[in-house]
Amino acid sequence: MAQRYGGKYSPNGSDPEGRVEMEAVKAAVDPVGAKANVLFIPPIVVAATSLNAGALGLTLGLTAAGLMALGAWLLRDGLRAQAAYNARKVAKRPAIPRKVFAATLCGIGIALAAFRNDGNILASVLFGVIAASLHLAAFGIDPMQDKRMEGIDSFQQDRVARVVDQAEAHLQAMSDAIVPLGDRTLQARVGRFQNAALKMCRTVEEDPRDLTGARKFLGVYLQGARDATVKFADHYQRSQDAEARHQYDALLSDLEQNFAARTQKMMLDDRSDMDIEIKVLRDRLQREGLPLD
Repeated sequence: MAQRYGGKYSPNGSDPEGRVEMEAVKAAVDPVGAKANVLFIPPIVVAATSLNAGALGLTLGLTAAGLMALGAWLLRDGLRAQAAYNARKVAKRPAIPRKVFAATLCGIGIALAAFRNDGNILASVLFGVIAASLHLAAFGIDPMQDKRMEGIDSFQQDRVARVVDQAEAHLQAMSDAIVPLGDRTLQARVGRFQNAALKMCRTVEEDPRDLTGARKFLGVYLQGARDATVKFADHYQRSQDAEARHQYDALLSDLEQNFAARTQKMMLDDRSDMDIEIKVLRDRLQREGLPLD
């Protein structure tokens, strides 16, 4: 659906504060590309060509089409899960190897479609194996091990991964509530707050010792922001209440400032810890009589 462009100089395009700061919002790119979406075409072709193939042919054709479509759907989820895994410094491997399952379902679907066509079992199996192999070659397999950072125990990293997973789920729920309104200014405003929250997530991932100070922000505050966003979106869609929009904008501004201030404090604390470690190391080297130059 086409959307009217909103900006500083557009009619009714400014936000309640008279400003639009869209440059700070990072565009979210869907990792599912065209070559993944095109895999939904073969199931349609197989199903269409099976309509006049008799009872057995129709059954085999529809089963093959269903398996291939399910494989294409799993592949989309697998690509998104891998993109999320790659974007984080600490992450658990996907619990379900969706891309491997997608390749398997694609191979079985192709084998059934080939068997429906000529009835040769050996040829059908070969077609299925080739299709599954090409699928894996094109899209790869799922991450098979957890991503961890050196020098940090696994318990701390698991705690960080759970908290960040929950935080990102809250942020996604905010987007899911705001996007249906079709208001780019609101989407940009929510995006700026999400960037501030994600910056805190990345800071905690880099140093899990910051988790204690950030837990309330990434848990209680983000859950409150999610609930407020859902309620605001429901109310605003029905009433277009300008006062409610102003209050929601003010809430996001307060939260964004608090998140940014807390993140900055964590980064300064990390710098202080590093300075102390460097000073201790320099003192030790001096006591050992080693030149610092």
